Amino acid sequence: MMAVDPTWSYHSVTQRTLDFMQNYMLAAGIIAISVGLVHSVLGEVLIFSRLRSDGVVPTEGAPALKERHVRILWASWHIVTVFGCAIGAILLRMALPFSENVLQVFVENTIVVSMLASAALVLVGTNGMHPGWLGLLGVAVFTLIG
Repeated sequence: MMAVDPTWSYHSVTQRTLDFMQNYMLAAGIIAISVGLVHSVLGEVLIFSRLRSDGVVPTEGAPALKERHVRILWASWHIVTVFGCAIGAILLRMALPFSENVLQVFVENTIVVSMLASAALVLVGTNGMHPGWLGLLGVAVFTLIG
């Protein structure tokens, strides 16, 4: 007959697995935020600094790029960072113990904030000329009231 380990229980195995998975979520969150921040910083240093004469939003186009193209490129570039940080924040929150209701509220709030920030980037970056800011704002509003 096989000996039964008296310290073994379903709960202890589940808890160890959960702790291990939370470490993965923590690592994933840190990496997502780091990649997002590095993406924006390198984009500013290597690309947009050459396309900017003054102000925050670059406006100097190259022969193939008009000012409006550079503006939406800049906004879109930084939206990737906003979304990366939002996903990283969700992963970091998932690394902590949580109840499903608390996690759902956190995820919803993170979506609202990231969509509002993205809408602002497109609105400011294109002087309101690109309609993408309306769609991003719509996602934020419907998530907030949902």
